[in-house]
Amino acid sequence: MAKTQTATLPLIALPRGSVLLPGVVQRIAVSSNRPDIASLLAAVYTRAASKTPNGRIDAVPIACVPFSSPLISSDGQLLLQSADTNANQDRPDVDPAKASKADLFSWGVAAKITGVEGRGTGEFTLLIEGVGRVRMDKIYSDKAYLEGRVVYYQDNGTPPWLPGILWPDLRLTDLVVSSLDLDPALEELFSQLKTISRELVAILRLSAILPRPHGVPGLSPLLARRLDLFIMKQKVPGSLADFMANIVECSYEEKLQVLALVDIKERVAKVIELLDRQVGNIKSSMTITTYTAETLPFSIDPDPSQKGVQKKRKPTSMNSPFKVPASGMGVPFPPPPGFMGQTGGNPEEDQEPNEIEELEKRLEAAKLPAEAAKVAGREIKRLKKIHPAQAEYAVARTYLETLADVPWSVTTDDRLGPETLTRARKQLDDDHYGLEKVKKRLLEYLAVLRLKQSINDDVDAQIKQTEQEAGAPEPAKEEGAQPTTPDPDVEERFKANSAKLEVLRSKRMVDRSPILLLVGPPGVGKTSLARSVAIALGRKFHRISLGGVRDEAEIRGHRRTYVAAMPGLVVQGLKKVGVANPVFLLDEIDKVGGSNVNGDPSAAMLEVLDPEQNHTFTDHYINVPIDLSKVLFIATANSLDTIPPPLLDRMETIYIPGYTTLEKRHIATQHLIPKQIRVNGLSEDQVIFSQDVVSKIIESYTRESGVRNLEREISSVLRGKAVEFADAKDRGHPEEYIPQLAVGDLEKFLGIEKFEEEIAEKTSRPGIVTGLVAYSSGGNGSILFIEVADMPGTGSVQLTGKLGDVLKESVEVALTWVKAHAFELGLTQGPAENIMRDRSIHVHCPSGSIPKDGPSSGMAQAIALISLFSGKAVPPTMAMTGEISLRGRVTAVGGIKEKLIGALRAGVKTVLLPAQNRKDVKDLPQEVRDGLEIIHVSHMWEAIRHVWPDGHWPGEDAYPPVQSRL
Repeated sequence: MAKTQTATLPLIALPRGSVLLPGVVQRIAVSSNRPDIASLLAAVYTRAASKTPNGRIDAVPIACVPFSSPLISSDGQLLLQSADTNANQDRPDVDPAKASKADLFSWGVAAKITGVEGRGTGEFTLLIEGVGRVRMDKIYSDKAYLEGRVVYYQDNGTPPWLPGILWPDLRLTDLVVSSLDLDPALEELFSQLKTISRELVAILRLSAILPRPHGVPGLSPLLARRLDLFIMKQKVPGSLADFMANIVECSYEEKLQVLALVDIKERVAKVIELLDRQVGNIKSSMTITTYTAETLPFSIDPDPSQKGVQKKRKPTSMNSPFKVPASGMGVPFPPPPGFMGQTGGNPEEDQEPNEIEELEKRLEAAKLPAEAAKVAGREIKRLKKIHPAQAEYAVARTYLETLADVPWSVTTDDRLGPETLTRARKQLDDDHYGLEKVKKRLLEYLAVLRLKQSINDDVDAQIKQTEQEAGAPEPAKEEGAQPTTPDPDVEERFKANSAKLEVLRSKRMVDRSPILLLVGPPGVGKTSLARSVAIALGRKFHRISLGGVRDEAEIRGHRRTYVAAMPGLVVQGLKKVGVANPVFLLDEIDKVGGSNVNGDPSAAMLEVLDPEQNHTFTDHYINVPIDLSKVLFIATANSLDTIPPPLLDRMETIYIPGYTTLEKRHIATQHLIPKQIRVNGLSEDQVIFSQDVVSKIIESYTRESGVRNLEREISSVLRGKAVEFADAKDRGHPEEYIPQLAVGDLEKFLGIEKFEEEIAEKTSRPGIVTGLVAYSSGGNGSILFIEVADMPGTGSVQLTGKLGDVLKESVEVALTWVKAHAFELGLTQGPAENIMRDRSIHVHCPSGSIPKDGPSSGMAQAIALISLFSGKAVPPTMAMTGEISLRGRVTAVGGIKEKLIGALRAGVKTVLLPAQNRKDVKDLPQEVRDGLEIIHVSHMWEAIRHVWPDGHWPGEDAYPPVQSRL
């Protein structure tokens, strides 16, 4: 539905029992009983002459409103059964010239006067053409004619109508409608409406030549042909529904209902119901007669020149009668000369003019493969034998049009040259910051593609040279010449060149595009990466959203035997882009539904995403193998857990982690802030973001993997600054506006801080250790305090801070290791003494509202217990992460990049990491490596020596600094 517009228009009350619909022309007789129309027409002429450039009265809009009915409410709802017409009959007739708002229906039609027909006797007739629906808001009766305040409604897909310049509040720009884009449900209804409309025309045409009871309507052949052509070529569902509602037999109340239906789907469904009812009534009242060759009202031979051909055909049975089908669709026998408007008796004119020829030209231009061309030829022959009025005609024609629209051989030339990699690298760097692994893989694909093309160019040059050198012995061409003996040397050379050509052709490189799967949290740029690849390659881009797909037919298409069958999403995408080598983005492939009553959509993707199979992909609707090997498929997913293993095995997985704080700061400065400044109507010099402001928004107001929420928060700040700038400008004091943003201004725009960062302690106490954490949402890391306290007890352990099961196990492992080595650590007097005999401990991690879990804090828990039992404090600027085993070995953990960036931001100076995480430090930004002292440890004793370098432990000599792995 396009934008509605309110206007004040002159009103004409239609005669009782008359309803005008959009797209329909109606005559209104004007006599002495309708002085209101004469006054309205005079006003229209006056305004047209004074305001419009050419004085045309059809540029001045009016409104036509029917009378209301007691059976219909103001919004078009049926109040009583249509059979109960007593209420309508008992109502006194109202003079249309004196009608009031209570007498008129609440819906009408905006119309234009297309002509005036006069008879010279004082009476004349207005030709009124309906344009669009209007809803009556208010009616004024202060003039000789009625005027009304109306709200104008325009259907999508209908051309906008120029309402005229005499009504300034009804502008053309407000009536520009969007392009016609039908959803599948409406397309199915529209197809059904066309089918039932053409069936009605076919039955009326058939009833005109068959014996029928009195009262059954008939239709002339010429008019039936024109109606059939009009219905077939109609593209707008709402317009066709209004047209058929005007010609179908229905009651006055039913026409009012159609007029009040603004929703196109409901209107089309209502008209289908009316058409179906009339078709059923005509079928039930017609007498179906069996005709033999002797009783036909005309000869069955349409062309006398074909009599010989007809006689050669073997009949299926002797005296086989020609029977009229009960459905009434089409004429089962050839028509006589002159039928359907024929003048020369040519039966080909009964078909759509040039429609099949144009279809054949399109199929020829599509350059179908051999198998597809064979199927298309068979369907073309079948289409020529089907009458256009039959339903199968539209099905076959739609199938052939789909075959012609599929890009079998049309491709775009990749931008592959000496500057390909440089241009692609610049394109990816301009669109995305970071994501080095993904960029590297995409550049590798482009490099391989370029090398393959260069090899193929060399092979093509060699093939061309060999073909020029090849030659065959020419036979004698002159008549009567003696055949010459072929030269054995020439034949040997020809055979050698042919073998060489075969070898050269086998050396051509085949392009099998990879299937890439980008996995990562939301908002990290997976979708935009695929678009950047398409731009860098110069290919067309198409996005297929797989989220929520539950039907296998949406991937592989429907069988043609089904009603409203259509190809799958892959073939529809190929039709849309029009080339065979686009970039397809399969978005949210992890959201595809599993096996259900409608099949298994994820299993249907197996053939699409298999490089060894998709060169012969078969869609159920097309039913012909389609080559998808040239398509570059890029799939995206948030998680691998819901992707079936067979489908995951067919794709090359590239993991995209969440952005770190440093990367978010760069993205916000280089991309998000300039973009949002333009979106919010500001210039770059009117808002100035400092690095501190950007860092504060990232750390205190967002905690996500991507940058979507960060962009929203930046937009909120800019909207607040836009209000300040507009207020200062409106007051006439623009100098009062301060473009510089301060950290203190953020609370005014964004509210209180949503997240609070941990800061390293200034002083140290025994039992407190600084750990490292990477948030589960990805992209951010911080420090985490681990507090351990002891008290008199019986050896119990209490854990608080919303700890997960894995983290609880880390505490138990750390406590076990400390208890086992208490004597070597100098915490007990003897090796048999239990350090927990007369005490209980309490382990707590602050920020209890945040869930904490994961195998990464075992070393920190053990150091905290040793610090508590020995009374030695851990330096507050030292943090650590790593898991331990019962033997005391420190094992690797994840999230090193996020953890160390958060540690540097929190004021940590020294970090203890597992030795196995040494490789992860190479991916750190340079400023993090320069700002932190990173120490790698492989055993608990090594960590203890780094935490307390001056400490002496009684049993440390038994554990050398270097552990042997031999």
